[in-house]
Amino acid sequence: MNRRDFLTLSIASGVVATVRPASAHNGDEIIPGFDDALKAGGPVMIHVTAPWCEVCQAQKPIVASLLASPDFKNMKKFDVDFDTQKEILARFRVQMQSTMIVYKGGKEVDRQTGQTDPAAIEALLREAL
Repeated sequence: MNRRDFLTLSIASGVVATVRPASAHNGDEIIPGFDDALKAGGPVMIHVTAPWCEVCQAQKPIVASLLASPDFKNMKKFDVDFDTQKEILARFRVQMQSTMIVYKGGKEVDRQTGQTDPAAIEALLREAL
């Protein structure tokens, strides 16, 4: 069956996938405190990591150092485990570990995957300020 036939059959049978935007919530908070942080409108970061991921391990001290600086003192950070929190990955359309997503004013403003350059990570975080 080719793709067009599959899509036609899926639509005809009423099987249609619903895609929610990453900032949409249906009232079930799956990251404790995340909804409140978004509603507050301040800078928010989600960091998706895995314990076996070398890139993630390289990112962690860079992110920690930046968040400890006065410029980022108001940023709320939420850690997501790539291996165990699959529902969260689906909700935020994350397909790889080492993904960082930043929010400003309750909306996603940017994301990076696999970045280990401190200047690039800092630039990402600044987009949320």
